[in-house]
Amino acid sequence: MKTEQRTFAFKMSIRPGMEEEYKRRHDKLWPELRKLLEDSGISEYFIFLDRETSTLFAFQKITGKGNSQELGNHPVVQKWWKYMADISVSNPDNSPISVPLEEVFRL
Repeated sequence: MKTEQRTFAFKMSIRPGMEEEYKRRHDKLWPELRKLLEDSGISEYFIFLDRETSTLFAFQKITGKGNSQELGNHPVVQKWWKYMADISVSNPDNSPISVPLEEVFRL
């Protein structure tokens, strides 16, 4: 039986001038965070940057019911949020402010 794959997209923002630091930190993504995402059914995860607005667009391919936004209680995710809070536009709990995006077209 083949497991259905679905997509999830959302947007976030980083502080202006932090674009290179954001990329640098993600280039060195912690192995334990990568494993958690993969174990949660996230097979592909892309983040794109609009440098003009410092807006990030994230896209995930997911097998299973959850998505990265539902991992907020995990200690590794909380540690990552704290690590990223100085460059991300965040909530008081250090989670990035993110807005789910509606799919309006697919080819």
